[in-house]
Amino acid sequence: MIRDVLRMGDPRLLQVSRPVEAFGTPELHALLQDMRDTMAHLEGAGLAAPQIGVGLRVVIFGVHANPRYPDAAEVPDTVLVNPVVEPIGEEMEEGWEGCLSVPGLRGVVARYRRLRYRGFDEEGGPIDRTVEGFHARVVQHECDHLDGILYPMRITDFSRFGFTDTLFPDNDFSDND
Repeated sequence: MIRDVLRMGDPRLLQVSRPVEAFGTPELHALLQDMRDTMAHLEGAGLAAPQIGVGLRVVIFGVHANPRYPDAAEVPDTVLVNPVVEPIGEEMEEGWEGCLSVPGLRGVVARYRRLRYRGFDEEGGPIDRTVEGFHARVVQHECDHLDGILYPMRITDFSRFGFTDTLFPDNDFSDND
């Protein structure tokens, strides 16, 4: 089922999410199906459970030949439950971000270039990946939602933050996570 996405200003987006305690349950499967349906409908790169009003540590993400991210490397479709993110090194990389919870705006955010993330799939199977670039950016963006952080909170130069249609008048960017 396609769910409404909460928008910046909703206090639920600022809360720290609770860990998932049981895997493979009908409730978790239903939540993930709603998240997949919602993300696909909005052509997002990722979605965190808090964005649809569910305060659990669950994110999904995946990017394939998306015209709104024409230069992005593909990111495999992933369900990540109870994630732990560890930067590898200190190297940061700036990049434009948008968010389904911050519609119509984009901003430049510095993120760790390389990281390791661990967690579980929907059945409780372990996930352990080392990634870099756009994949690392997507993971950091989505996992921030689990700690009540929206990307504008990470912007340091507000001259590179604004309305998408003004910043990029010749492009068809959406507000994808």
